[in-house]
Amino acid sequence: MEHMFRLNEVTLESGNQLQNVDIAYETYGALNREKNNAILVCHALTGNAHVVGNDETPGWWEGLIGSGRYIDTDKYFVICTNVLGGCSGTTGPANVNSESGEPYGGAFPVVTIRDMVHVQYHLIKGLGIDKLFAIIGGSMGGMQVMEWAVMYPEMAYVLIPIATCARLSAVAIAYNDVGRQAILTDPNWNNGHYYPGLGPVQGLSIARMLGMITYRTSELFEQRFGRRLKDDTALTEFDSTFQIEGYLRYQGTKLVERFDANSYLYLLKAMDTHDIGRGRGGIEKVLERVQANVLSISISRDLLYPADHQEELVNILKKHGKNVEYHYIDSIYGHDGFLVEFAKLGPIVKGYIETQYTNLHKESACLQNDSNF
Repeated sequence: MEHMFRLNEVTLESGNQLQNVDIAYETYGALNREKNNAILVCHALTGNAHVVGNDETPGWWEGLIGSGRYIDTDKYFVICTNVLGGCSGTTGPANVNSESGEPYGGAFPVVTIRDMVHVQYHLIKGLGIDKLFAIIGGSMGGMQVMEWAVMYPEMAYVLIPIATCARLSAVAIAYNDVGRQAILTDPNWNNGHYYPGLGPVQGLSIARMLGMITYRTSELFEQRFGRRLKDDTALTEFDSTFQIEGYLRYQGTKLVERFDANSYLYLLKAMDTHDIGRGRGGIEKVLERVQANVLSISISRDLLYPADHQEELVNILKKHGKNVEYHYIDSIYGHDGFLVEFAKLGPIVKGYIETQYTNLHKESACLQNDSNF
């Protein structure tokens, strides 16, 4: 079910302030009496709060989450928010600036992953939840999980970062900038002030095409498309297309129909600036703050978030004596494996959270018994 939550004022990491910030979120299942079964789901770049499907639209992670699924909404209370700067209900560049009466557009302030988590924190507190059972997310969602780990270490019993990193790699920043330039150089971008027009449709489409190349693997593209043509005009038509070209163009068009180019730019910037050690003495030092139990999962052939990034994180956590478990999933899908490989990912997640949930209840029972003496 979709809900809205409003914060009167939010101070961003940059020092800029946003007034009347709306947070779109959806919930599934029910919060138990002890309020210890809540799981926060953090979405990736072009995701939204609709993580579990309904009769009208599928959910983006419904292969993992739902009634009777690996994260069972009959047992857990699942919450998913649209991130700050997004375009699916939460305040972002397309929203009206109360001071000017016009959409923010390119005047929207830069937001960071830390800003997204700061807003989520106030939502969770506003729902009357003092501590989440778990926080889970992949890609940009995993970045949010890592920021939760060090910004509010006492707020979660379990953390599950998937196909992500403690800091964005140089190659991922490079790909992001190519996508960014495709949008910025589209004449219809107009410095972000294109509302109510469609804006840089071509630029956003190209940015998405590039993104799709980085999300999958060359092996998958060869297997699925090879050098097959859409038709037999290869030698007579200049713009005849191979099937892979048609696929990428289709994906670009699909994103344009549901996503705002300005939000795409702002979220890319948030990913670029992601580094949990920034301003905190470095990654190794800041990971000393982690209190939760951590399940870290990486995907093979992930071009954007190589496994060694999460392995580094896991090794540091172990060095600090933290409770961490690591899994490496082999997948021809590469980075997108976290959205596809449910048969491999699901049992790992289900087994871990069920074990930790049992442990949590045992700990609570012990504390209760101690208090009776």
